[in-house]
Amino acid sequence: MARPGKKSSEPFRKLSWKELKRSAYIFKFVKPYKWHFIIGMLLLTISSLVFMAFPGAAGEMANVANKQPKYPQYHLKVLDFAWIFLGIVLIQGIASYIKTILFARVSEKGMADVRSAVFGKMIRQDMTYFEQFRVGELTSRLTSDIEKLQSAFSVTLGEFLRQIVILISGIGILVYFNPKLSMIMLMTFPIIVVLAMVFGSKIKKLSKVRQEKIATSNTVVDEVFQAFTTVKAYANEWFEETRYSKSLQDIVTVSLRFAHSKGLFFIFMTVFLFGGIFFVLIQGALLVESGEMQVGDLFSFIIYTGIIGSAIAGLGSLYTEIAGAVGATERISEILQRDTEIDATPPTEAEKVRFKGAIEWQNVHFTYPKRPDMEVLKGISIKVQPGEKIALAGQSGSGKSTIMSLLLRFYEPSSGHIMVDGKDATSYNLTAYRQNFAIVPQDVVLFGGSIKENIAYGLPNATDERIIEAAKQANAWDFILSFPQGLDTIVGDRGTRLSGGQRQRIAIARAILKDPAILLLDEATSSLDAESERVVQEALDRLMENRTSIIIAHRLATIKNVDKIYVIESGEVIESGTHLELSQKVGGTYNALAKLQFV
Repeated sequence: MARPGKKSSEPFRKLSWKELKRSAYIFKFVKPYKWHFIIGMLLLTISSLVFMAFPGAAGEMANVANKQPKYPQYHLKVLDFAWIFLGIVLIQGIASYIKTILFARVSEKGMADVRSAVFGKMIRQDMTYFEQFRVGELTSRLTSDIEKLQSAFSVTLGEFLRQIVILISGIGILVYFNPKLSMIMLMTFPIIVVLAMVFGSKIKKLSKVRQEKIATSNTVVDEVFQAFTTVKAYANEWFEETRYSKSLQDIVTVSLRFAHSKGLFFIFMTVFLFGGIFFVLIQGALLVESGEMQVGDLFSFIIYTGIIGSAIAGLGSLYTEIAGAVGATERISEILQRDTEIDATPPTEAEKVRFKGAIEWQNVHFTYPKRPDMEVLKGISIKVQPGEKIALAGQSGSGKSTIMSLLLRFYEPSSGHIMVDGKDATSYNLTAYRQNFAIVPQDVVLFGGSIKENIAYGLPNATDERIIEAAKQANAWDFILSFPQGLDTIVGDRGTRLSGGQRQRIAIARAILKDPAILLLDEATSSLDAESERVVQEALDRLMENRTSIIIAHRLATIKNVDKIYVIESGEVIESGTHLELSQKVGGTYNALAKLQFV
């Protein structure tokens, strides 16, 4: 089975036993509600069996009306059957109501647990996982796949059992009514069932393809909405409309093939299934004519045959739905059984640590997993003392951000070591390790809630007083007060209602509130105008006090006062020293950059 978003090379292959076994893993989420499920299934069985009493009672009523009762010992009159029918209806209604509520509890609560578990597994994956799949492909696991499961638990499984009960009990009743006629019926139905399953398999395949096409179209929408500014800036609305229309056309093409197959299936069911039923009925009429069968019994036999035929037809479509749900279950189970980089439980007190801030990259080499032929870092060695401020300078693509990503343990070095406070970074609990860091990036992306919620992201249980103090230290409090809602102002999707400088200061306030041992600044002021840069830089200077700080910067003016600058080129440290030392190095790379920027 394909992983999320990955096109399967064998989209129509049957699930292996191993995959079915993995799919069964999902039932652990139903286990807490097993009694709801079991009682619901029991009530469904009872209501189905009670329903199967109706045709028999109707046939016996016809026999009584015809003065040929099958059970004369009960002395039944026609009006007596009104109470029998009323009892059947009441039992059916009450049982159906209770089992619907029970199944709803199982599907709603169980699937909520599944959604929570899948989301938790996803966000605890490493960076490589999120580089492998598009956002739309991942969200479809939480939406369409789980919706299929929910439908299976709330409706499909119950209906499947109901049709099985009806089919088995119906055949048993028919054999009881008239063994000879039942044998004629049972000889014709297996052929119909086999042909129905062949059609069902064809429809299932087309259903899978259709679902893939729908997921692709949803991915287009997700990408456009996430990069809406870029779409507008490049005036590519027409291009995106065309791209989306093409994906919709693909859906239409597959859907029409799907509808064509379903139409043929209905023709088949009409001609063969009901043709088989009519053949059986003619045989029944001949038995009545010869006196071997009563009219009321033929009447019941007709109804039972129709119900059985309907059950067989229903099993075909229900089988398709269950097969789709099994596929969705297998995909979800695969996610749930993946290893994660972060533990599900928070670090223990013994695992928690507050770094002093000593960092050392020891001959670090690194190659991205997706680009094994291109070495990004080639023996990086950098040493940072506690409380020291260092800067990484160099052209774009030289490896500066990769150095920072390795420090955050988004990836592990191909060779070499990163030491923090004298210990290998990998020796720490990952959650406890990352809790010592705060990052202020160049392109700040805020969550769509309030300013208060975005600042508090650095310390979710912080008091309002601490949030306000952090906002003041970040030079953000004045502009926050200018909004009518203050801290409760909604920043919009990705923070689009705020300016770049305002978003930057919110990110700084978040970092101040977290009070990290190690601060990472990735081009934090490069996209700001002069006035915004001045205000933001003041806030950054306060934030960097008394803590280890690592700065990536293209504007050398922002790193003039750091303790040491490392110039990176093609994944190697080619120069290091203070701003003054490097500026005076004739023919040096930093000297050339400084001349360009400080003319």
